[in-house]
Amino acid sequence: MSAGRLHPSSPGFLRLYGLAFLFFSANSVLTVMLPLLSSQEGFGEAEIGLMMGSYMLTCMLLRPLAGQLIGRHGPLAVMRWLLAAHAVSLALYAVAGAEQFTGLRIVQGAVTAFFSMTMQTGIVEGLEERDRAQGLSLYTLSTMVPSLIGPIVAVELWQNGDRLLLAAVLLALALLPLLLGLGAPLARRGAADRSYTLLDLGRSLRQVRGSRPLQASMAVMLCASFGFGATATFLPLSMMKDGSGHSGLYLMLQGAVVVACRFVLRKRIPSDGSWSGPLVSGLMLCAAAGFAMLALSGSLGDWVYVSALFGGLAMALLYPTLVTYLSFALPGPSKYVLLGLFLSSYDLGFSLGGLGMGWLVQASSYSTMYAACALISLVGCAAALRHGAARERGAAGSAPERGAAGSAGERGVDGSAGASERGVAASAPERGADGSAGERGAAADAAASGDGHPPVR
Repeated sequence: MSAGRLHPSSPGFLRLYGLAFLFFSANSVLTVMLPLLSSQEGFGEAEIGLMMGSYMLTCMLLRPLAGQLIGRHGPLAVMRWLLAAHAVSLALYAVAGAEQFTGLRIVQGAVTAFFSMTMQTGIVEGLEERDRAQGLSLYTLSTMVPSLIGPIVAVELWQNGDRLLLAAVLLALALLPLLLGLGAPLARRGAADRSYTLLDLGRSLRQVRGSRPLQASMAVMLCASFGFGATATFLPLSMMKDGSGHSGLYLMLQGAVVVACRFVLRKRIPSDGSWSGPLVSGLMLCAAAGFAMLALSGSLGDWVYVSALFGGLAMALLYPTLVTYLSFALPGPSKYVLLGLFLSSYDLGFSLGGLGMGWLVQASSYSTMYAACALISLVGCAAALRHGAARERGAAGSAPERGAAGSAGERGVDGSAGASERGVAASAPERGADGSAGERGAAADAAASGDGHPPVR
């Protein structure tokens, strides 16, 4: 290992994983707590949807700026400033009323955009290539573990009704990351050539029309994240109002499924560059089934918790499956910028789920909202199947031209074999140092994080 490089399990990086856990613990508590407090103070669903949707929308819009500043000033300097802003925003949550929540949520979204990109830049810069997949996988796990305990803590705090206890919890989550992050093992100098600018984003938008893999993946992710965003925003309110279940227990179960699937099934994610139509469409059907069960929660009783299993499975596998596919299917010169654009589709769908469904709930009911999410998921399933059928037609049409060449190597040279065979011929650093499917899948996230700076989901 070269000088200055650390191991993913070294004390310095364990400190980074602990920092990520504490940082996202605050968000897991606030995601459940804020809608409940706002509803208690008389806010309608449309206002709550605006408040919660503004978080991810701000995160999406400020990611290019975050990449610029990290490239200019270095991860360590940016981390220190953002942790100070994080501490101030959480301290203000402790004393603010519902009228100030939207503004604080915007600040929190900006801080999260900088934090996720700073962490991943630090991991990529601080580890050898062969260790980056493992480091990013551990970072991803540390961001998901808070979903196991945060919702339960939030519901208990809300039911307790003690604002002083809530203030104490928020202040602890404000100060601990600040103390832990001041000496984080992050690079002091920036790398200006690794920034993701608004100009890059504008150029990449013009490339979407010519990239069917990107079009299909963005359509699927928009449909899925729309439902995920609506559920994250309104599930605590819907279960509180109709008494269909315990939202903290539901979200904890869903988070447990996400963590377990990411770990147990990490080597099952296709990593040969092929479009996994049955898997992607199956995951969208799982999401649709979960939303449909929530729409019928009033008559399902405790069986409503089964929908958490369906939703958790879709959340766990859909993003890594799509980003791994795109890491092979997208052209090399603009790969990372286009991957960043794909990630923006997740952020956009998630924010629109909260923004748009609030109006629908006010005009109808929560059951109607969940039914609409199920239908949108079916649209995403249809997009996945359509892309698979188009790829099969394209492969069949180009087969006669490839017949004379015969070998996989010749097909890879002339490009007619498509993304699947180009993926098989991908370089070892791109697919993972040890060649395992799980490491290759994680390495796709590492590649995305290296230049385009999209955060790991």
